[in-house]
Amino acid sequence: MAKQSLSTLNQYAYSLQYRLVLVTKYRRKVISPAMMKRLREIFEDTLGKWECGLIEFNGEQDHVHLLFAATPVIELSKLVNNLKTVSSRLIRRDFSVEIRKTYWEPVFWHRSYCVLTCGGAPLEVIKRYIENQGKDDPSG
Repeated sequence: MAKQSLSTLNQYAYSLQYRLVLVTKYRRKVISPAMMKRLREIFEDTLGKWECGLIEFNGEQDHVHLLFAATPVIELSKLVNNLKTVSSRLIRRDFSVEIRKTYWEPVFWHRSYCVLTCGGAPLEVIKRYIENQGKDDPSG
């Protein structure tokens, strides 16, 4: 069995990876390839400010998946709220014409989200799943 890689901080070691799924408001298919690219940049930057790191990112027109590493000192709900707020604000600013075709209010994400720990499945399995988001299912 492969040895797990641990990070250290002060007097403890840890390995915390989370999978976050964000869905657009009303599940509208609004995320274009250009928005997806910009969302990756926004999430990388925002996570970096929280001393976290984006491991993998992908999605489809109505949702995104983030796989990220975090430290044990963060408040996960505050981090997720910040990710949603910052990305919504910047996407609505940078893609205002496209967004206004779908949303008449200043919204982007649904208020709910899904966050999962990544301890059960190997990270490579989760990374492959996220990498394959948006690709056609060969089984039909």
